[in-house]
Amino acid sequence: MLTLLVVIIILGLGFDLINGFHDAANSIATVVSTKVLTPFQAVVWAAMFNFIAYWIFDLKVANTVAKTVHADSINLYVIMAGLIAAIFWNLLTWWFGIPSSSSHTLIGGFAGAAVAHAHSFSVINQGTIFNIMLFIVLAPFIGMIVAFIITVIIVNLCRKANPYQADKWFRRLQLLSSAAFSLGHGGSDSQKVIGIITASMVVFGAWCVKNGMPVPHWAHIQEVVDAHGKSSYAHVPQWIPITCYLCIGFGTMMGGWRIIKTMGTKITKVTPLEGVAAETAGAITLYGVSQGLGVPVSTTHTIVGSIMGVGMTKRLSAVRWGVSINLLWAWILTIPVSGLLAALVYYILKLIDPAA
Repeated sequence: MLTLLVVIIILGLGFDLINGFHDAANSIATVVSTKVLTPFQAVVWAAMFNFIAYWIFDLKVANTVAKTVHADSINLYVIMAGLIAAIFWNLLTWWFGIPSSSSHTLIGGFAGAAVAHAHSFSVINQGTIFNIMLFIVLAPFIGMIVAFIITVIIVNLCRKANPYQADKWFRRLQLLSSAAFSLGHGGSDSQKVIGIITASMVVFGAWCVKNGMPVPHWAHIQEVVDAHGKSSYAHVPQWIPITCYLCIGFGTMMGGWRIIKTMGTKITKVTPLEGVAAETAGAITLYGVSQGLGVPVSTTHTIVGSIMGVGMTKRLSAVRWGVSINLLWAWILTIPVSGLLAALVYYILKLIDPAA
């Protein structure tokens, strides 16, 4: 069982690494397309703020992900199947340059494997899944509206500004807006894997107790209940979040150039002013939803909606809606396809080991 736990931790950190280069475009597409930074400078900049997020954000999203399914109804094989399916879907969408959500593929995989194991949808925490599904729709629209408003305000404030000077200032400001979005990306996305590893630790701890074995100190996680009866995991070993934040940072440094092309050029043309507006709107949406509500909102959905919002300030035809509709289909299909893939992987694991 300990070997299985170690394999899951390695898979989880591998997913975090893939998540970094898969979603690198979220943080740096606009700053690269406007030539404010070179691709290498941009990924180093984003990776640094991905890791700095460790000291800024709490573990609300990690708690939400860990409780996507009821812990007493799953085992380590379920978690492994979910991770394998999520890694496969992330690599597939990266290969085709589709900016799908790493958040939703991991959650879909986790839930799908749990349903296959329990032979029932009752294992899923329906309230949590409903909120996640709701923000698949809401996140891009929130980003779009906020970006539209910010762009209109900036354009009106700078109407009489010298174009050359204004462009120079917005190029500098884009460094700040890109850093703000990278903080949100690190603070939201790295916590998914923290949640999955936490869930595997809880399952492993329960197995140890059931078999009369002491729970290792590095795997001990305490569950607490607040005054409202809501439970959450406290005292998560520090090596888990630190390692996860490092992995997503290194993953971001590996880039993700196929998706950067879609994000930075295919949806709409972006100027430094619009880059500032899109990244600021994306950061506001991420902080509000992931940290305010604890919902693992997709950074991909958020920034795509924000880029659309700035494009709409010029004219509706400035946004390539055909590309956007294709992306929407990928977003809708991510959770169910990941769930089906995870169920298939779980059944294969069960054939290999009937005890799964």
